[in-house]
Order: sequence, then C-alpha cells, then structure tokens
Amino acid sequence: MIYTHKELEEAFRSDYHIRKAIADGRIHKIARGIYSTTPSAHPLEIISKKYPNAIFTMDSAFYFHGLTDVIPDKMYLAAVRTASRRISDRSISMIFGLEKYHEIGKTQIVFDGASINVYNKERMLVELVRSKRRLPYDYYKEIISSYRKRIAELDVNGIEDYAMAFDTEEYIFRTIQEEVF
Repeated sequence: MIYTHKELEEAFRSDYHIRKAIADGRIHKIARGIYSTTPSAHPLEIISKKYPNAIFTMDSAFYFHGLTDVIPDKMYLAAVRTASRRISDRSISMIFGLEKYHEIGKTQIVFDGASINVYNKERMLVELVRSKRRLPYDYYKEIISSYRKRIAELDVNGIEDYAMAFDTEEYIFRTIQEEVF
C-alpha cells in the first residue's frame, strides 16, 4: 500500500512515529513524500499517488489501452491549466488544458498491476484527431488502424459527446468518419 506523508501523519499522529516506523522497516520511503509498506512500488502507482488529479493521456494512454506497441519515452499527464502544483520530473510531460475539459472521459484502469487514472478510448480517439498534425504520420496511422480493429468495442455516442465538447467538433466528426468508420 502506498501513502502520502499527510496520510501517514493522520495514521501515526506525529513525525516521530513515522520515523520510527521507517527505522523498524514497517514503512519504506520510496519517493519524496511517498511511502509504502513494501520496499518498492510500481512507478505508475507512485505517479498516481503524487499527482492524484492528473490523468494519463496521449502516448501513455494509447499504450495503456493497447492501441500501440510503442512504449512511451515519457509519461504524459493531463492537468488543469490553473493547477497550483507543477511537475518538475523529466520523465513526465505535462499537458495543460481547461478545467471544463479535464474530467471528460476520465476512467480508472489497472495496468501492469497499478490502478491509474487515464482517459478512455473514446476520448483518446478525439485527442488523436485533435493532435493529428503534431504526431508522426506512421504513429498516427498505427493508432488509427488499431481503432479500426476495435470499432465494435467503441461507444459511438460517447465519441460524439466528447467531440461536441470541443470547439473543432465538425473537423473531429469528419476525420473520425473518414478514417475509422
């Protein structure tokens, strides 16, 4: 089990007892402000605990959903543009957006034993189309091909709802219809 320092303070009631639990081996410090009952923890669990309001998106989400076999070189997290806590970790790339779009399509999945917040496949299809010009052509085509193979799994109404939430809904609808359906 992973805990933040604040959670441990509530459980142990003082820093002295936390330090004592660490010295006894009952608790292990695994990252700054993050503790575990085991000597190590899955990196995705650590990220999720450190940044509970962030949502995995783009390359990370495509990989977690099995839409690509390209392992991302960084973890991509979406956060609200006004988020007070900026991430300075070089292995994480932040994508900031408006608060009204942040929760749209958010779901929780278990990937490699870690429970994480990630955008669902339908929201990621909309994000793929919105980011089409910024992605390498081969990578984009690989993911579109994966969506074509999984067309029966997709919630078409959900895709429409997500596309309508964004300003470029007409472009998104047309592109999805031409390239996926």
